[in-house]
Amino acid sequence: MQDKTLTCRDCGMAFVFTEGEQTFYASKGLTNEPSRCPECRAERKRSRDGGYSSGGYSSGGYSSGGYSSGGSYDRRERTMYPATCSACGKETEVPFQPRGDRPVYCSSCYETRGSSSYGGGRSSGGRGGRGGGNRW
Repeated sequence: MQDKTLTCRDCGMAFVFTEGEQTFYASKGLTNEPSRCPECRAERKRSRDGGYSSGGYSSGGYSSGGYSSGGSYDRRERTMYPATCSACGKETEVPFQPRGDRPVYCSSCYETRGSSSYGGGRSSGGRGGRGGGNRW
C-alpha cells in the first residue's frame, strides 16, 4: 500500500489517506475509503453528537482527585419537573416526568428509604427472574 490523495465530498479539498490509515481501515474490516477530510469528519461528528466529545481526556479533563470542570464534555441542562414527595408531602423537583402510578420521593426521603425499597432487582420467583419461576 501507499499513500493516496483523495478529494473531500463536503469541502472539495484534497487530503491524504495514508498507508497507516489504510492498514487501520483494513484491520477493522472497512472496505470503503473515507469520503471526507479529517476536518469535515470531525465537524460532522460534532454536529451528529450534539457537540459532545466521544471520550478521552482533554486539557484539564482529569485531575488526580477525579474529574474537574475543565474537560471537553459539556452536560446538557437537565429538565426538572415539579412533584410532591409521597413520603413527607414536601414539594420537590425530579429529573423525570412523574406518571402518577408510582411514588415519587424528595432527595432526603429517597436516601433514608434505602435502595432495597425501590425494587432494583427481581426476586427469583418473579416473572422474568433468573432462578425458579415459570418458563414461557
